[in-house]
Amino acid sequence: MTQPLTIAPERDTSGASKPHLAVEQEITVYGHSTLFYWWPAWAFGFVIAALNAGQEKFLATAPGAQPSSALGLTYLAILLLLIVFTNVRLRGINSVVALLSVGFVAVLLAWFGWWDDIARLIPYLSVHMNTGFYLVFSSGLLIIWLLMFFVFDRLTYWRIRPGQMTEEHLIGGGAESFDTNGLRFQKLSSDFFRAMLGFGAGDLKATMAGDRGSTIELPNVIFVDRKVHAIEKLIAVKPERTS
Repeated sequence: MTQPLTIAPERDTSGASKPHLAVEQEITVYGHSTLFYWWPAWAFGFVIAALNAGQEKFLATAPGAQPSSALGLTYLAILLLLIVFTNVRLRGINSVVALLSVGFVAVLLAWFGWWDDIARLIPYLSVHMNTGFYLVFSSGLLIIWLLMFFVFDRLTYWRIRPGQMTEEHLIGGGAESFDTNGLRFQKLSSDFFRAMLGFGAGDLKATMAGDRGSTIELPNVIFVDRKVHAIEKLIAVKPERTS
């Protein structure tokens, strides 16, 4: 969380007005697990549960009607895509290559006229889950997601001040501080799919000064671009200028 910067006028002996920092700034950075990107699983799960409840009610009043596999196939596709996107890193040019490859395969199937054959197979695929499954699975996943996001992911975090970066551990009370003199923050190449699912989330890398400076990686930081700009401005402030 970035605190507001307060600037107050200060006069030197020559009578000129100079700004000085009246409030010490501090930025808190939290990294998150890959489960953070699984919010579509429980969000769409509740939506599909409502649609499936309507379908079940319709089938109960319409004898002979057959249930559709569209909802089951849609939810299964969402889960499979989330498994791929959260376990395969597609940074920078790799994400562009992946999108172009998918587009090429789609065009190739259309060129040979195979999409019609694939469409004919879909009615024969029977994938059905009742409303109770969607509700129980989505509710359980939501509880786990909330615990990870608001509890477990916050057990370790980084506090950045002018001249100092501290890694804090809530359990055990451990802390390790680093001098920000010569510290360089770098945003790693974006993963297109994770950036979409994570509201602009990305990975940060902090490199200490010196040829053998240690490196700290902060995974899955939300609004990573804004965080990087705020950190760069903050570590440029000299500690003796803060009060």
